[in-house]
Amino acid sequence: MQRASLRLGTRGSPLAMCQAGLVAEALGKHSPDLEVRFIPIKTSGDKLLDSPLAQAGGKGLFVKEIEEALLDSRIDLAVHSMKDLPAELPPGLRVGAVMRREDPCDALITRNGLRFAELPAGARIGTSSLRRQVQLLHHRPDLQIVPLRGNVETRLKKLETLDLDAVVLAIAGLNRLGLQHRITERLHPELSLPAIGQGALAIEIREGDPRVAPIVGAVDHRETRLATAAERAFLRRLGGSCVTPVAAFGQIEGDSLVLTGMVASLDGKRMVKEVLRGEASTPDTVGQALAETLLAAGADAILQEIGPYLPSSFPLSLGERGG
Repeated sequence: MQRASLRLGTRGSPLAMCQAGLVAEALGKHSPDLEVRFIPIKTSGDKLLDSPLAQAGGKGLFVKEIEEALLDSRIDLAVHSMKDLPAELPPGLRVGAVMRREDPCDALITRNGLRFAELPAGARIGTSSLRRQVQLLHHRPDLQIVPLRGNVETRLKKLETLDLDAVVLAIAGLNRLGLQHRITERLHPELSLPAIGQGALAIEIREGDPRVAPIVGAVDHRETRLATAAERAFLRRLGGSCVTPVAAFGQIEGDSLVLTGMVASLDGKRMVKEVLRGEASTPDTVGQALAETLLAAGADAILQEIGPYLPSSFPLSLGERGG
């Protein structure tokens, strides 16, 4: 009898390949006879390392070619960091499963072992994320933010080569690469609210694929799926992307879903942040309701104000890829 085989599309970075391996391992536990073949795909985002994300075309650059391969049946499934997926998927594709979430928080890695509150005035912090930048500046307006490019290892090296006091990366990526020993401090969500979907892996498949859907569905983690669905509904209602200073984090508590959302101005001085508790069974409703609350509380004015200026007014690198 011939072994079942699936072609898994992924970016080729060390972290992306590691995440693909985690998914293949999980699928293998539920389907021992399954063969998973990795198909590395270079995306537009991987080719435009010198261009700001907002000017280059947004976070969809990191999934576009992979989704095209999926739609063309050159691959059977795709693995993405959930935070890389645009709020709206192309027609014909859906998220077939969401893996159990890793630690969703951000990590501070400092050169001298200092915690965030201990960093000297004017400390230079490297980060590729506008979301992180505005929150750090909200708490410490004295900080100097230095935009970074590259994968996790490259950014860690730039701690020394760019004479930085600290860099901020996702704990999930560091853990998956076995680099957790580099973490100086886990930044509490009160200080740095995570990106939408941070720490979760999404498995994208074609709509109506009777062969792949049940195989992938076996590794779906209900709590993570519900929490990230609420976060993504929040993002959709705000019309945000990874080049917008927006964050959200959902947690399942019994039958309830507790969702925290944030929108901030580019300089971090104005921040609208709220928490909403709703039914876990209706994550889209919870996400949309929290977005409406923030819009009414001033987020609408902030988003309208920064919209026309975002592509050229802030030194963005390519999103939050690789950590």
